[in-house]
Amino acid sequence: MFTYTTEQFQLIVQFMLAEASRLGASDAAAEISEGHGLAVTTRKGEIETIEQSLDKQVGVSLYLGQRRGNASTSDFSPTSLRATVEAAFHIAQHTAEDDCAGLPEYDLLEKNPLNLDLFHPWDIEAIDAIEIARSAEAAAFAVSPQIQNSDGASVSTHQGHFILASSQGFLGGYAYSRHFISCAPIASTTGKRPSMQRDDWYSSSRIPTQLAPPAEIGRYAAQRALARLKARSIRTQRCPVIFEAPVAAGLLGSFVQAVSGGALYRRSSFLLDSLGKAVLASHLSLYEDPHIPGISGSAPFDEEGVKTQARTVVANGVLQAYFLSTYTARKLGLQSTGNAGGSHHLRLASNNTVSGGLPALLKAMGTGLLVTELMGQGVNYVTGDYSRGAFGYWVEQGEIQYPVEEITIAGNLREMLLDIQMVGSDVLVRGSKESGSLLIGSMTIGGK
Repeated sequence: MFTYTTEQFQLIVQFMLAEASRLGASDAAAEISEGHGLAVTTRKGEIETIEQSLDKQVGVSLYLGQRRGNASTSDFSPTSLRATVEAAFHIAQHTAEDDCAGLPEYDLLEKNPLNLDLFHPWDIEAIDAIEIARSAEAAAFAVSPQIQNSDGASVSTHQGHFILASSQGFLGGYAYSRHFISCAPIASTTGKRPSMQRDDWYSSSRIPTQLAPPAEIGRYAAQRALARLKARSIRTQRCPVIFEAPVAAGLLGSFVQAVSGGALYRRSSFLLDSLGKAVLASHLSLYEDPHIPGISGSAPFDEEGVKTQARTVVANGVLQAYFLSTYTARKLGLQSTGNAGGSHHLRLASNNTVSGGLPALLKAMGTGLLVTELMGQGVNYVTGDYSRGAFGYWVEQGEIQYPVEEITIAGNLREMLLDIQMVGSDVLVRGSKESGSLLIGSMTIGGK
């Protein structure tokens, strides 16, 4: 499956650590990885792209007291490895001291990493991947004569493995995989009010057998595209807003960024000094669990070797913990939370969940806007001000009336997070975020 074995990787990183010590480094860490993948795209049944990828890299972070240098190479020959360590050494010599620089505290390192079942390679040839993409597109076209075009369907797979080692004695690594199927059909109408709309859907997993059937992905993507036809704008107003589950995952991402160490120590977050304070509505709790076998958000240790652990980030609306790496934790006078590289699997839970999926949440809202897509980057993380282009559906008496476009939704993230009134039971996992659709009590809709 791979060019290099785990044992060969271990010898290489140990060689680099020995070279760092020989040059006089006080500490060092080395990471080596390789991976390969396949990605294909079809459009209207024709092959658009076939990409085979093969990558490998080894990098070293070297410390001279509190001065740090970093260098990497894709050449694993002894000559190149020595030159890479020397390059990191010379960079450290000319770097200013930083009292927060250095390897993690030894007590925080993972000594006995869990096997989280993260490696499930997909033995698939390009021709087979092409047929899967074609079947997803064909299913989309079969839904309606109004589906006559497509932005394409894609299938991708990637397998890799790595080893991380440090002069503290840490040595750990594992193999991993990720797989993906998507389809993006285009629906259109003719006549006095011609309309054209695009939507998409995808399935991703570490385990290929857990991907949704391609035909189901294509059909659902087509249904979403058809539902968008003949969209109109609405008048400017304030009203309740539902963030559909895929969009809600993005809102959780904004929250994570606001309570992550980098934003906090730079004082560029609207949630500064929020530990022990209400940051979400009181019926909400947020849990991080990095140890669920087989899912994309799991990891036994972070990018520095710090042990990950299941924890409560928000309890009944009150913030219990930040997301910190070793460096950002030291900047804040705190301890790493095992989040070098970002958050792990997050699950939003509520004691005010509406059973019955999205239709039931629409009924609970009554009249308002269902948002299914957001555009633009209108988020100010210093103030929390939020303004983004949106597409969605106008809802009255709990029923969708018509699609809505050419609007913006605006508010303040701090107020929005506190104003989440209900959560739908239509739970969806997107990346490392797990959430149902979210009903926010009131936002400003900018229309005509």
